[in-house]
Amino acid sequence: MTTKQIYQSLWLSDIHLGCKDCKAEMLLQLLQQTKAKRIFLVGDIVDVWALKRRVYWPESHNQVLQYLMSLAKSGCELVYIPGNHDQLFKAYHGMDLADVKVSKQYRYTSITGKQILMVHGDQFDEEVCFGRFYAKLGDHLYDFLLFLNRSSSKIRHALGYPYWSLAGYIKSKIAKATEAIARYRQAVVNEAVRQGVDVVICGHIHHPELSEQQGVVYANDGDWIENCTLLCETMDGQLQLRRWDDRLKTTVELESINLAEPQVLSAEKVA
Repeated sequence: MTTKQIYQSLWLSDIHLGCKDCKAEMLLQLLQQTKAKRIFLVGDIVDVWALKRRVYWPESHNQVLQYLMSLAKSGCELVYIPGNHDQLFKAYHGMDLADVKVSKQYRYTSITGKQILMVHGDQFDEEVCFGRFYAKLGDHLYDFLLFLNRSSSKIRHALGYPYWSLAGYIKSKIAKATEAIARYRQAVVNEAVRQGVDVVICGHIHHPELSEQQGVVYANDGDWIENCTLLCETMDGQLQLRRWDDRLKTTVELESINLAEPQVLSAEKVA
């Protein structure tokens, strides 16, 4: 039996249950081998947009949702911050749904006493967008990238290679995408500075990152469409960005910040 990894808190976003590109099987394995006092769901958990286009709900997606609900019932604090793909749940702001707290944004004090703000990030779209033409073009290109990602994953799996995001690699080479990510990061950091918090955690753009910006820790927990990443608060106060490794069947650390000294990144990690 695999020993469970124990954390103070986990942050997950952009799972997109109901979308055919969701890596629900990997997420379920992660949840089953992890124990946390609280889990923050930072938006786009259920992809209502995708379900409106085409009903797609395999058993693995149902298992992820049921497992999260069972954690809430068994005492794990579950907080849900709806995003744009599941925005209909924003109407339940301030309410509890089946033992899950729903909030448009959320504040949490870390074990080291740092103030953490959580937002999905869709509220910054107008600051980031390059205009209607680029927005529509981006949607179509992203759908095409996910198609390439599925094809690449099938080939790699058949050859015995672990999962790797072709879509993420291609996006990193596109100048407009890189510029949009920078604009988004700045908009989120500006909001964190405005609200006077130490850390801001978000999702939305499917680009995992853990860095220090203007004296604020910027943490994007990524997604479960391309990157299979999450953020964790360890029992000794570290904030870690981790990625699921399909070959090892566990997560590996990408970045780490000691929240007692938020400006210090682990020296051996790649930015």
